[in-house]
Amino acid sequence: MFDIIIIGAGPSGISAGLYAKRANRNVLILYYGESNLEKASSIENYYGFEHGINGKELFLNGIRQAENLEIKIKKEEVLSIVKKDKIFVIKTDKNEYNSSAVILATGNKKLKPNIKGLDRFEGKGISYCAICDGFFYRNKNVAVIGNGKFALNEANDLKQIVNNVTVLTDGQEFKEECEFEVNLKKIKEIKGENKVSLIEFEDGSKLEIDGIFIALGEAGGSSFAKKMGIITIGDSIKVNENMETNIPGLYACGNTTGGLLQISKSVYEGAVAGIAAANYIKSIEKNNSIIE
Repeated sequence: MFDIIIIGAGPSGISAGLYAKRANRNVLILYYGESNLEKASSIENYYGFEHGINGKELFLNGIRQAENLEIKIKKEEVLSIVKKDKIFVIKTDKNEYNSSAVILATGNKKLKPNIKGLDRFEGKGISYCAICDGFFYRNKNVAVIGNGKFALNEANDLKQIVNNVTVLTDGQEFKEECEFEVNLKKIKEIKGENKVSLIEFEDGSKLEIDGIFIALGEAGGSSFAKKMGIITIGDSIKVNENMETNIPGLYACGNTTGGLLQISKSVYEGAVAGIAAANYIKSIEKNNSIIE
């Protein structure tokens, strides 16, 4: 059990962790995969580096800074976040954690495959959230497009509802152990009249289907938002001045909130979210003390 769990170890996540830890809170930071910051060869517009700095170096500096404050940091892929009563349950590919508050600092990792017909059928048989829309495909045949743990988790959410789930990798390798049928073929086009009804592959073969769920890469801010009922504006999470979403105890910061996609903004919003989450925990403790 942690006071605050932060998902993401980029500038906003680390900044949130530093401020939450300095407020004497028990903090866990979870991250997975390569961040956009690590891909930057040179950053020359961030304060304090007269000759600029390599993105990966700045990223690792942040990790080490947090570890020096004895913040727990684990490289695990977060698959789901569920709020039960006043506790958040975070499931990863390795463990399950509980916390009183969560800060989403994942960036916006929603990936969209370049497949003909996908844009046309969004909302007409194509979805980005199994928990949200799986109910509409009861006893029907669906496909999940993806090749990792995120796709597998979506398929598992669907299997109790639908008739059959096929995982489509769109030509990518699939390394996970899987109980579902896995199709490795490259997708040529998604077809249908008023809604999805057929997938055509590059080799000319076809798959009749009632619905398609997109789950590329790993879950990002917009993915969690749709699953949890967090209000969004486009693909960005809507927050108030304290970086709090419409769900009490759940905060978002950095690129996941949209706007200026810069390190300076991410660091600022992370600081605000860390302080706000710490104050939220303090209010919970105070209320519990009054009740006792």
